[in-house]
Amino acid sequence: MAAAPVWSVDPRTGKQREQVAVEATAQEVDEAVRAAHAARGALADRTVRAAFLRSAADQLEAAKEHLVEAADAESALGPVRLTGELARTCYQLRAFADIVDEGAFLDVVINHPDDTATPPIPDLRRYKVPLGVVAVYSASNFPFAFSVAGGDTASALAAGCPVVVKAHPDHPALSEMVAAALRRAAAEHGIPAGVVGLVHGFEAGVELVRHPLVTAAGFTGSVRGGRALFDAAAARPVPIPFHGELGSLNPVLITEAAATERAEAIGAGLAGSMTLGVGQFCVKPGLVLAPTGAAGDRLLKSLTDAVSDVDAGVLLDHRMRDNFIAGVAERAELPDVESPVTAGAGGEHTVSPGFLTVAASRLAAEGEHDLLLEECFGPLTVVVRYEDESEANAVLSRLPGNLTATVHLSGEEAAGEGRGAEILAELTPLAGRVLVNGWPTGVAVAPAQHHGGPYPATTSTSTSVGGTAIERWLRPVAYQGAPAALLPAELRDDNPLGLPRRFNGRLER
Repeated sequence: MAAAPVWSVDPRTGKQREQVAVEATAQEVDEAVRAAHAARGALADRTVRAAFLRSAADQLEAAKEHLVEAADAESALGPVRLTGELARTCYQLRAFADIVDEGAFLDVVINHPDDTATPPIPDLRRYKVPLGVVAVYSASNFPFAFSVAGGDTASALAAGCPVVVKAHPDHPALSEMVAAALRRAAAEHGIPAGVVGLVHGFEAGVELVRHPLVTAAGFTGSVRGGRALFDAAAARPVPIPFHGELGSLNPVLITEAAATERAEAIGAGLAGSMTLGVGQFCVKPGLVLAPTGAAGDRLLKSLTDAVSDVDAGVLLDHRMRDNFIAGVAERAELPDVESPVTAGAGGEHTVSPGFLTVAASRLAAEGEHDLLLEECFGPLTVVVRYEDESEANAVLSRLPGNLTATVHLSGEEAAGEGRGAEILAELTPLAGRVLVNGWPTGVAVAPAQHHGGPYPATTSTSTSVGGTAIERWLRPVAYQGAPAALLPAELRDDNPLGLPRRFNGRLER
């Protein structure tokens, strides 16, 4: 059977724009993986690797105008948003280049023999090595930052791992352009083009995770798709790590004191966060616990006013639009669920933002309202009205794992008076990032960042944003009693590479 064509589609009209490629066959996936596997040696030199990452950023910046135009045509996210996202992507590539240069990610530890220890310690030298070829699955909602040149690819290349990327069907033309830019950067440093492979098609994605030369995978997408790939990765004859970001409600708890103090500001801030990017952020606040009473009513009025002023927008594709409209309708039909601002179809190709309200008592125990505890991708949030702390805690206790959890406290609570610290402790098991008096949308690329969380937010304990994302693609190995002449340069006593390390118990920088 001939492979199906891959079309670039305009999300504003739903019409096909141009044929970009064809879906990869099993043979083509195999060829891409083998080419990546053959390119491993070209990434062995950290100096070359860092230079490659910086050249990749340079190449993307040089093609900025054309890349942003292509991204907007396929995603409708707008030039301003996409220009910023491309800048973030280039910054991330350069940040990983700096990490490669520094070398601390290798975690070098050297122990000389100690016969006085019990039991005796032999000569031991430990560091981390690349896993091998990494499969990367692009996300729909970040065509730059979580796609072909995004965080998974940047961190894998920084670790010394070639990649084969499964392009997202929402931006196939852009994926080809970005892959070409990365390969131009590779050529500048004598690195084979196969170091960055690109394949299209659903079946190609399945073949990729099953390929025996693929050693790990990174995924950002839906719970259903991610879980299917996660299960396939675990079912292989040789299972591999699967670092998947699947779905998140990103709960927000607003204390009564905080609502009393600044209800209007919190309502307006929530509206801005839940509608940002037409609600297509993985950290969109999807469930908000707000108090009943006058303060909570003020908050809802502010939210109503702010959301009502937001224009309808275009989702990434018509399948997502259809799912959003159906998901909103199904939730709104549940008993005792109200819709102060009705979300749904805004036009033939757009959606309008809105929010639902429900009493916390409806979610305190298992039942038909459990649907409200599932993510609805798009500009919708659910406001859960609670009578007291016990009702709020009952709902929190039923939530699945999340990328983020947020609490809004009053000034006194934030200063340590009241239950502020206790609430933080209650939220910590729910998420990988806990925010106080802020909004979760906006994930800074910083060394201390953690973008992950308990399942189903992610399938591992790692982060996909920030410097420690590199750790996903490395494994430790220790050499015992190896003669000095045979040791890798990273593990020699004289430290010819000048690496940070722990040497006989002392941290050396």
